[in-house]
Amino acid sequence: MALDQGVLSLNESYEDNYWDILPVERMQVSEEVTLPGQNKNEQFSRAEEKAVKAIQMHGMNINGKEVNPQIDEAYLLFGKARYYDQRFVPALEAFNYILYKYPASDKINQAKIWREKANLRLENDQVAIDKLKKLLKQNDLKDQDLADATSTLAQAYINIEALDSATTQLNIASLFTKNDDERGRYRYIQGQLYNKLGYKDSANFAFERVVKLNRKTPRIYLIAAQLELANNFDHATGDKVLLTETLTKIEENRENRPYLDKIYHQIGNFYARSDQDSLAVEYYNKSLRTNTRDKRLMAINYEILGDYFFDYTEYKIAGAYFDSTMMNMVTDTKPYRIIKRKRDNLDDVIYYEDIAFANDSIIKLTHLSSDQQVTFFEDYIENLKLKIEKEEEQKAIAQETTSREQDFGGIESKNSFNSREGSMQSLRGSSNKPPASSFYFYNPSTVSYGKNEFLKKWGNRELEDDWRWSTKSKSIISESAKNMTDVVDEKNEIFDPEYYISKIPTDQKLIDSIAKERNFAYYQLAVIYKEKFKEYELSENRFQELLAMDPEQKLVLPSKYNLYKIYLLLGKNSQAELAKNEIISNYPDSRYATILKNPESANLKDENSPESIYQVLYNKMQTHDYAEVISQADNYITSFEGDPMVPKFELLKATATGRLQGYEAYANALNFVALNYANTPEGAKAQDIIDNVLPKLASKDFVDNEADKNFKIVYYFTNATAKEIDAFKLALQTETDNVNVYDLSISVDVYNPTTTFVIVHGLKSKEGATGYAQALQEKKKNKIVQDFISVSSSNYRIIQIHKNFDDYLNLQ
Repeated sequence: MALDQGVLSLNESYEDNYWDILPVERMQVSEEVTLPGQNKNEQFSRAEEKAVKAIQMHGMNINGKEVNPQIDEAYLLFGKARYYDQRFVPALEAFNYILYKYPASDKINQAKIWREKANLRLENDQVAIDKLKKLLKQNDLKDQDLADATSTLAQAYINIEALDSATTQLNIASLFTKNDDERGRYRYIQGQLYNKLGYKDSANFAFERVVKLNRKTPRIYLIAAQLELANNFDHATGDKVLLTETLTKIEENRENRPYLDKIYHQIGNFYARSDQDSLAVEYYNKSLRTNTRDKRLMAINYEILGDYFFDYTEYKIAGAYFDSTMMNMVTDTKPYRIIKRKRDNLDDVIYYEDIAFANDSIIKLTHLSSDQQVTFFEDYIENLKLKIEKEEEQKAIAQETTSREQDFGGIESKNSFNSREGSMQSLRGSSNKPPASSFYFYNPSTVSYGKNEFLKKWGNRELEDDWRWSTKSKSIISESAKNMTDVVDEKNEIFDPEYYISKIPTDQKLIDSIAKERNFAYYQLAVIYKEKFKEYELSENRFQELLAMDPEQKLVLPSKYNLYKIYLLLGKNSQAELAKNEIISNYPDSRYATILKNPESANLKDENSPESIYQVLYNKMQTHDYAEVISQADNYITSFEGDPMVPKFELLKATATGRLQGYEAYANALNFVALNYANTPEGAKAQDIIDNVLPKLASKDFVDNEADKNFKIVYYFTNATAKEIDAFKLALQTETDNVNVYDLSISVDVYNPTTTFVIVHGLKSKEGATGYAQALQEKKKNKIVQDFISVSSSNYRIIQIHKNFDDYLNLQ
């Protein structure tokens, strides 16, 4: 009885995942390790304890043979209790003991089946299959034993992905089991397997058999089977009217309320496949409003709705749905990463769509005549006034409701006291007083009705003489109308068309700048739709709209080339040919024309591509040619505007600026990248440097660290030529090569546009560095004479970061 109760509680606490193939047995295996003496369920502990007592107190082992026929059942109970308590190795030992010690037991077949169930839990799938096949072949199993053996074998086949073999075993199990709960589960799993194998007709037959069980099987299997039948519906040839009626009956059945989340979702799927998007969206939202505990269902609903709103270009709403999708998914999984990438890309879309919409609106206003502008804003102001009036009216109604409650609160308290007093008089048996309920003010319903009627007719009147005169009428709503007029007067600026017209830009340079920003936003949107979302039609529309706006020349050619690629992807070959010929004819010297003339060259390295140019510039950065990097980066940023490589050039320029001009210039350059390219990896990297790296570099103070064992000699040159620097470095290298005590090396560092350092590395103290430099100056031959300082590595780092070399010289 304890074991049965434990199994029942186990089944009730277990939640099936109907998105995957159900396990044959309802039991959630925990990943937690159970220590000796610990139990997950007290009922199983009790069952195990009782089995042990039966074995210890009632076992009759005479001449090596057990003569009590109940002891084998006690061992079987013992093993089952351990199995359900998820101690599978000890359970396996108990079942093996029965097979070894009681070979003639009438429970021997059950022990063999349970042994293989334990093997399955220990992932010994092939062992279980071999033993069960042998058992089925050698023994004439019947009824429940046959059902248990075949269902266990089916689970083993599912584990090794032999789904067709599993369906055969489940069919046998469903025919021979005596438990209708098991029968419904086996048939439902059989339908799932057929679905996965692609046999829709066989799956539908299995699900129909579940439906025919009706109340003999748990309702969840019945509902799940009906929804699977709807999911397998053939929209091309099936009777949609009949399916709609069936789904409506399932939805309206009161017994199905616990499963409305799944029902609404399936109805949404039906309408989505029937191209009835508005109804589909309604039912997906209904599914979410059921407060379902199925996180995967919630994630799927949110993702579908996010995709819908993305297709309708409602990007902010789509972004919110994708955020909710991720909240209901397991992090660090492939589906989660896909949604996260889609959501991150959506940030770019929202950003550029906002720019495009706002700038489009401004430019349209600049194209209107003065009279048209006045008419436009007069219409806007009328709508604004209506909106304010509505808001003020709602405030007035709320204020009136509050006033009523305050004015009549005391009367209600008094009436309630009178009602109680009247009730007491009735109880005393007074014949002079009528029953309490017969008096007007003793009945709350009539009092409430009277109040409302009074307010409708007279409004909120002061308690004073001649209160019925019309001049005394001061309803809250009339007061609020006056207040609203005052509000309008106070805000008369926003009700003046000239207020808005004065803000429309008139300077052509500013208008051109707004148009330029708008065009760049259109280009970026088109590229994002094409590259990140594969929404080729949306991308095509954006590119065509951009070209119709007569954008800057640097956006025209890449837009036309992208359109050519989109036409090919959409199968519009004639339009693609036209676009190709136009590029080759009008831009024969461009790299795009070169690629189109010789498609094989697209796979070769293009020396004029932004990627190749960036690599060349990056190599110059490594050779300390910072001024050249900054200058060329500026040129390429202008010439490649609109290309995805531009943020990389900007970040490279910022790094070179920092190396050449120091901390403050670096911080400003990084801020520029972070603000203007916020939705790119380079912008994110710049922001990360600002947040996490710059604070560590902020200190300008030099340090005197006795533990510092790394010093340098810094020779400094002002406005020296490259030839002079090379000659000095060669002479210095000749001297350092003769030093065997220290491992010295030489480098050339740029300090600023006019100052260059030649540095000797590898000295262990400041005094030693200074002494070695002075010794080189005092040589009889080949003297090394040049201004120098000795500096620790940490202080040299501060000098280069903050460009405060003069401050360090003053300290010497």
